[in-house]
Amino acid sequence: MIYEDEAFMREALRLAEKAAAAGDVPVGAVIVKDGNIIARGYNQREAGHSATAHAELSAIEAACRAAGSWRLHGCTLYVTLEPCPMCAGAIINARLDRVVYGAKDDKAGACGSVVNLFEMGFNHRPILKSGILEEECGTVLSRFFAALRAKGK
Repeated sequence: MIYEDEAFMREALRLAEKAAAAGDVPVGAVIVKDGNIIARGYNQREAGHSATAHAELSAIEAACRAAGSWRLHGCTLYVTLEPCPMCAGAIINARLDRVVYGAKDDKAGACGSVVNLFEMGFNHRPILKSGILEEECGTVLSRFFAALRAKGK
């Protein structure tokens, strides 16, 4: 299972790099069902001028279309950065079975860093796994923000 988790996280990392190349915070996400990727997403807040254009939401919307349902039972979300409260809420509402993330988000993480919405009394509680390719996921983010700071000087 660890090998599969790493393989799917590598695809999410590829999507994070795509976001970075477009000038957006490098977060990528994939949704997997029965061992196959059914949806992909990456941050597009800058390009879309939208606060809700997060990688997770993009992937969830695509997965719902692929599944023909808003319920994503049997699915796992792989995302390079710990989901924020908005995305954690969407994960709960979509009934994703499992969430696997790479890097922690000490400023906005809603899966344990700031708060864990999955431990609260909501009607659905996905299984949570953190730290898959954490160093690689963190490096992509660090590189992006270092480049932004360098441009600002």
